[in-house]
Amino acid sequence: MMKWLNEGMKRFWKEEDGLGTLEILLIVAVLVIIAIAFRKWIMKWVESLFTNANSQITGQSGSIESDATKISPQAP
Repeated sequence: MMKWLNEGMKRFWKEEDGLGTLEILLIVAVLVIIAIAFRKWIMKWVESLFTNANSQITGQSGSIESDATKISPQAP
């Protein structure tokens, strides 16, 4: 059983297709670690993005309504 397990591990280590998968897993792990390390900064940045977008949408809604009333046909 141990011999079979050792041979399987050697085959896996020598197989080149597995290295691509290993590289992707390492990249994902590094990205997760970075995201965890900077999570407070990332959350503040995302919150500021949504706040800015909300204020721009709120500011534009008044001008959209006034433009719509100007160009809409009047009822007889």
